[in-house]
Amino acid sequence: MPTPDNSVPSNPLTAGRAAPPAGSPAVPRAALKPVDTETKSGALFGIAAYGLWGLMPLYFFLLQPAGAIEIVANRVVWSVIFCLGLITVTRTWRVLGSAFRNRTVLGPLTIAAVLIAINWLVYVYGVTTGQAVEASLGYFINPLVSVLLGVIVLKEKLRPLQWAAVGIGFVAVGALTVSYGKLPWIALTLAFSFGLYGFMKKRVGPRVDAVTSLTVETIVLAPTAAAAMIVLALNGTATLTTQGAGHFWLLAAAGIITAVPLLLFGASARRLPMTTIGLLQYLAPVLQFIVALTVLREAMTPDRWIGFGIVWLALVVLTVDMLRATRKNSLMRKLARATV
Repeated sequence: MPTPDNSVPSNPLTAGRAAPPAGSPAVPRAALKPVDTETKSGALFGIAAYGLWGLMPLYFFLLQPAGAIEIVANRVVWSVIFCLGLITVTRTWRVLGSAFRNRTVLGPLTIAAVLIAINWLVYVYGVTTGQAVEASLGYFINPLVSVLLGVIVLKEKLRPLQWAAVGIGFVAVGALTVSYGKLPWIALTLAFSFGLYGFMKKRVGPRVDAVTSLTVETIVLAPTAAAAMIVLALNGTATLTTQGAGHFWLLAAAGIITAVPLLLFGASARRLPMTTIGLLQYLAPVLQFIVALTVLREAMTPDRWIGFGIVWLALVVLTVDMLRATRKNSLMRKLARATV
């Protein structure tokens, strides 16, 4: 899935790669190699992270006959175990304790935990009930929702192309509502829950690293998840121990499968500029969409193709605006350095 927090730390290795002013000494080629290596490794980490998020429907499909509640409950519990293991290995128990003692960190992360639980439940439900195409739509429109939340929540002023992208997005939702015969609630719930999740994570900012953040969120959810697993077991509907060793270990792997892409994303975000990360984020829904059509064999009617086409047009407009804004900011920085 796309980045959990929609935020990218600044990258000192790529921030100032403009050509030096006339008359300044040439930069040795050897000095550029570390930057190039960091950029390449960052791109590989990013592709790996978004690639794994994009292939996630295959994993959830393999977990059948487990339902959405059981899958998410196991995902939370096994993620806690895996994250606590990482905390032990990296000896960051003190950092974790500080996060729980800091209300300005714990509060937003608690809300974020509830939002990501909703996101996981709806996404797994969509994939396991033959609605993976609509689930992928949620992550396609997530960038548009993030822009809209910026206006509503942060009172940000949008550029004309951003307004155009949001407007086209509304048209797309209308077209898809007609196509599906109902509001595409799975896609909208995924987009808004993930967008709000990113907003809450931004409130925490760089005060908490990725592993600590995920650990706090899963610990907050763990009591509810454990209770759900117990209830399912008592009702005789749990599949964790009734479908053989392979099924057990597939469910137990949820902790690793949840944490690894997040760690890869963190490694990528430290090495790449925001523009590159913004372009890479489309890889996940594209792969989800392809998997839904080719592997899960979900149908796409002509009117749904039209609806998705309008969404993709909105994303093209949004991407063009992002690239133009990045180029303008880069030119302004070059002019500022030239006048110093």
